[in-house]
Amino acid sequence: MTVSLLKHMMAATAMLAVTAGPVAAQQQDMVAGTPMTEGYILGTGDVVEIGVVGDSQGPARVQIQTDGSIQLPLVGTIKAGGTSLLQLRGIVADALKRGGYYTNPAVNVTVVTYASRYVTVLGEVGTPGAVPIDRAYRVSDILARVGGTKTSGAKLLKLRRANGQELTLDISKIATGGPDEDPLVAPGDKLFVPTAQTFYISGQISRAGNYPVDDGLTLRKAIAVAGGLTQLGSNKKVKVIRDGKELKNYNLEAPIQIGDVIEIGERFF
Repeated sequence: MTVSLLKHMMAATAMLAVTAGPVAAQQQDMVAGTPMTEGYILGTGDVVEIGVVGDSQGPARVQIQTDGSIQLPLVGTIKAGGTSLLQLRGIVADALKRGGYYTNPAVNVTVVTYASRYVTVLGEVGTPGAVPIDRAYRVSDILARVGGTKTSGAKLLKLRRANGQELTLDISKIATGGPDEDPLVAPGDKLFVPTAQTFYISGQISRAGNYPVDDGLTLRKAIAVAGGLTQLGSNKKVKVIRDGKELKNYNLEAPIQIGDVIEIGERFF
């Protein structure tokens, strides 16, 4: 057995330990950007391409069925679900040898479509849905793949692990923070970006509409967030309505709360 083959077997064994262990162990052992390839555990819906080096017919492309089986020329039905690529190579090679088709076949197995291992992304993102993962991804990678968060999204997101653990992450820190702010995800994890809690501003303001209520938001900051007053707008003609009631003489440094309505009136010339 060559040194190269030993290295491949050791790598495959290590990766199998990661995928078979609990979710917490996966998060600790996976390295971001490292392909799972050899240690990827095949599952229902995955599409694989299997061929023998030197075979003139070329590789066969098959999808793993719900019972974990695939059908191959010469070999027939074999179990593929729950195996790694390295294991499946061995299974196919052994079947070909037993059938007398080859004495020592060099089998190649490639995953064409990853369908059984995915992260679910929901809420205020560009394209919610299931995101297949073929390697170790961080939360920022997954958000990028779904088109990022919408302007209507909150500043915090929820990461729910497959084992029930839940984390709250600050979206503004994900891109610039370390591993704690931008953790790795594992198959079965769910990301949820809730709708932001907002206030509404209208009247003589540059950009009327709904805006998120951030920590420390004051009336002055709310006006700035909406682009400032128009040429006709006046700081002295500002109404703040909360729970259906107008707050009289509201100071520009006073806080704005979720659900507040701000109306900017015209100034006198």
